[in-house]
Amino acid sequence: MNEEGLGWMTEERRMIRDAAREFTMKEVLPLANELDGPDAEIPMSLRQKLADMGYFGILIPEEYGGMGLGYFEYCLICEQLSRGWMSVASIVARAQGGWIQSSMPEEMRRRHLPRVVLGEFLSAVALSEPDTGSDLASISCRAVRDGDEWVLTGNKYWCTFADGADYLTVFARTAPPPSADKRYLGLSCFLIEKERGSFPAGMRGMPIPKIGYFGWKTFELALDGVRVPASNLIGDEGKAFLLMTKGLEGARAHTAARAIGLAQGALEDAIAYAGERRQFGLPIAEYQAIRFKIATMATEIEAARQLMYYVCGEIDSGRRCDKEASMVKLFASEMAERVTSEAMQILGGAGYTKLFAVERYWRDARLTKIFEGTSEIQQRIIATHLLGKSEVESMIAARAFDKSGAAR
Repeated sequence: MNEEGLGWMTEERRMIRDAAREFTMKEVLPLANELDGPDAEIPMSLRQKLADMGYFGILIPEEYGGMGLGYFEYCLICEQLSRGWMSVASIVARAQGGWIQSSMPEEMRRRHLPRVVLGEFLSAVALSEPDTGSDLASISCRAVRDGDEWVLTGNKYWCTFADGADYLTVFARTAPPPSADKRYLGLSCFLIEKERGSFPAGMRGMPIPKIGYFGWKTFELALDGVRVPASNLIGDEGKAFLLMTKGLEGARAHTAARAIGLAQGALEDAIAYAGERRQFGLPIAEYQAIRFKIATMATEIEAARQLMYYVCGEIDSGRRCDKEASMVKLFASEMAERVTSEAMQILGGAGYTKLFAVERYWRDARLTKIFEGTSEIQQRIIATHLLGKSEVESMIAARAFDKSGAAR
């Protein structure tokens, strides 16, 4: 692919990508191969090296100590980090959060963002709930005003890094929705500061057992009268759903980058193994069945990468691209599962062992089809852009509104 002709890969971007690749192969991949497992924790030493590289401040403006770069550079770096360990590319995201930071008061930005850049003030997002996933407008966690504080009560699910974070970003309902077509109103966002390694008063956390995405734990949270200063409300009261949507395009591009990085790692490992493994007197890379697999894998990875470049360019230009962001998230995540599975097939029995990283890429690739909006949600978004909103969706929204009791 002639990258120069596309106008996306400048010399500076190539240097950023190559530096991230070198860092990953030297610092991230060896640790992932050694530590990945249910009880693994991303070492503080690696987190410090990420901070030294500036990776916690990629999107943060220079005036706060960040790199002041765009989503293009962010995704370039995270693709490379995921080639080593997807969780490391994800912990970097715990520092970016431009959609949150842009809604912070200036005083809060000046107080917190320099610490974010240093890796000293990282977040965990408490958004989903036991009965709320794709339908975020149905959030039931409540926040009630009590003088100069808000009191939060309810349950949250799928909150990764809740214990290790320095603050939690919690979404809760502060008012009932006014109508079926405005169920997204009445949700608010709160910043809850906490000590690293613990939970704030009134909150308990229970780790959720999972098959991958190791290096940190994912929690179910129970909030029972968690008190938050009124000044820690982020954005306008009751309009947090709109705050969420501001960051979806970037989040989906980031997930695509992670999926591409996983697929690239699996491809490179499959190529290396195919060159070494001999059957019937020849390296298996000499057999057409293997060669065609690798050719198809590489083609699909590059197609996803080029679409990601386009989407990142649109985001950085300030142009709306929610349809295209859903497309790249859908295509890249589905591609990553196919490619990592094919890599396991090339490795045969060896690919089904912990002796090779391919099984980690495969497990983590499967998750990219679920988080940041499932593949089916992306298809729904794309279809709505092409065909308009369906009557079925309107009926479902009205039924959910009726069940919530908000109309009574």
